[in-house]
Amino acid sequence: MKEEKLSGKTRVLPVIVLIIIVALWVLISWLQLFPESEFPSPQSVVQGFGEEIRAGRLFDDLVASLFRVTLGFALAVVLGIPVGLILGDRARARRALLPTVNFFRNLSPLAWIPFAILWFGIGDRPAIFLIFMTSFFPIVLATIAAVASIPAVFFRVAENYGYRGAELLTQVTLPAIAPQVITALRITAGLAWVVVVAAEMIAGRDGLGFAIWDSRNGLRLDLLVVNMIAIGFIGVVIDRLLLQLTKLPNLRWGYER
Repeated sequence: MKEEKLSGKTRVLPVIVLIIIVALWVLISWLQLFPESEFPSPQSVVQGFGEEIRAGRLFDDLVASLFRVTLGFALAVVLGIPVGLILGDRARARRALLPTVNFFRNLSPLAWIPFAILWFGIGDRPAIFLIFMTSFFPIVLATIAAVASIPAVFFRVAENYGYRGAELLTQVTLPAIAPQVITALRITAGLAWVVVVAAEMIAGRDGLGFAIWDSRNGLRLDLLVVNMIAIGFIGVVIDRLLLQLTKLPNLRWGYER
């Protein structure tokens, strides 16, 4: 009962913090510490939200950015986790390829922007490519580390139960690596969301990043804040959705060991 009460109080804390932030925003605007042109008031931002929603621009930009992030991130997950599983299980291949994976992981994704534009032009494809390059190598490394750290006793017990092939993968390996991999996915998804905004500023014709750049060029800082709020909100939603993976029944024991 005490834990439930504590949990309820914990859920209220983010709301209290948000209220304090908005109150400070209102106070700073009311005191006119900065000109309206440099520090949009909450009222102008709310009006900006209405303007963007009525015009349909906010929805269109959200869909464009989410499409790019979803596709690029999904490709990185679909390819990165199997590669990590293979390298994590094979010590010789891991020693051979790990320095290369680390090299590309340490390259800034934004350094690929000139190549992305040259190879794919303007639009969806360069942004998807940049999301993939942002996500693939960290996912591979996290999966390698997770597989390599599985206690050998798990596999001995699985052998005693006759687990082989796909059954061993789904009942032992994936649940055991789930905590590390899901944490890596949450971090990488946040990086992907940041990178798509930067990519759209330079190589996009739409999306939230392009909307921020367009608002900046038009000196509409109220609309710029609108898009910043949308980016932050969607980022939190993506993180919460990935967090739900920890509640899958087959993965729970990986968190309890």
